[in-house]
Amino acid sequence: RLANGSTTCSGRVELLHGGTWGTLCDYLWDVPTANSLCQHLDCGVALLIPDGQSFGKGNGSVWNGTFSCEKKGSHLGNCPVSVLDHDKCPAGKDARVVCSGSRLVNGTTCSGRVEIRHGHIWGRLCRSHWNLQAANILCNQLNCGYAKSIQTGDLFVDGNGPVWRDAFHCEGTESCLWDCPQVTLGNPSCSAREAATVICSGNPGAAESLRLSGGESRCDGRVEISLYGVWSRVLDDDWDIKDAHVVCRELQCGFAEKAYYLPRSERGLGLVGLRSVQCAGNETQLMLCKTSHSQTVPTGVAEDVGVICSGELLCKKYRIRIRLVNGTKRCAGRVELYHNGIWGTICDDNWDLLDANVACKQLGCGHAIEAFASAHYGEGSGQIWLDDVNCTGSESDLWTCSSRAWGQHNCQHKEDAGVLCS
Repeated sequence: RLANGSTTCSGRVELLHGGTWGTLCDYLWDVPTANSLCQHLDCGVALLIPDGQSFGKGNGSVWNGTFSCEKKGSHLGNCPVSVLDHDKCPAGKDARVVCSGSRLVNGTTCSGRVEIRHGHIWGRLCRSHWNLQAANILCNQLNCGYAKSIQTGDLFVDGNGPVWRDAFHCEGTESCLWDCPQVTLGNPSCSAREAATVICSGNPGAAESLRLSGGESRCDGRVEISLYGVWSRVLDDDWDIKDAHVVCRELQCGFAEKAYYLPRSERGLGLVGLRSVQCAGNETQLMLCKTSHSQTVPTGVAEDVGVICSGELLCKKYRIRIRLVNGTKRCAGRVELYHNGIWGTICDDNWDLLDANVACKQLGCGHAIEAFASAHYGEGSGQIWLDDVNCTGSESDLWTCSSRAWGQHNCQHKEDAGVLCS
């Protein structure tokens, strides 16, 4: 449960253990785990992990375990649990979270009126400045697939509350709505019945909504997509490695080794789900790319597409963890990565704000204020995992940035990198 919050979806995290409610230790408490708790409580997604003494102190009983929820959409009860040493969980170090609450109102779990919270007040968005790209990001963020429609007529619009003057300009590659550039409009003429709405596809799960068939493993073959419960073909006359990378990423199959067209004898016979797919290459799902939905095959486009991925053993995302060590607050410290069962550091060669920004964003710590070199937060020990890290800033994980291979470096721990996040 969440205790002592201003809403049912915010507060101090407490667990019933051995017949007694106790607080959860905040050691390794992070945004992915908080997300799982928010979803577990039907409270949307995690907006914030507050610092300090927000939501007061518990009753003194501290549960010295930690959840490791690394995969998006994990149910808290299915996350691995580790028992912590008592010295890592002193009194007052309680886990806390502010969840979004329900963000789609007056419809189903994955459809309804779009509402945003400013302070403690929920308000709607203006329909005239709401578009399909922003809706796609929101559906994905809420674990609701992709946006099927924002043209819902008068559905979902009844209700009270203010109309905010916010407009989101999403590119389609963002992981949540807050990552999109946001503009406050001057004075939109927007009535309560002109509120932004969306119907999301629902959440069949990545492994069910996209698949590769006819290959030697689940990570190669003809690309098929499930739309409206029916497996359908993907056709394209300009299929390339960027499109294939997105497919491999969504299926957790590593990276794309080959994008190809199928010979006529191996083409599918069913409905056409997608055609003319144009990906930038860094999208998290194929449905977030520019696409054309059509059940008919246009003249000149009859190419079923295929992908060969490197394989799931090379998809390291869910086996790697990140933390900040030796700082005065949760969002400052020496950057350490957990890889192959070992915590290690990052060399400060080429370490800059772009790299630090990715680390801060990944940790749910806002943006980077400063990137530190020369073991500013003290020298680590053991393995130095990464060297010459060179992020563009758009990556979702630090280890997907360009760098030397894991464990290859020319550094000492006096060069350990650190970061101060906002």
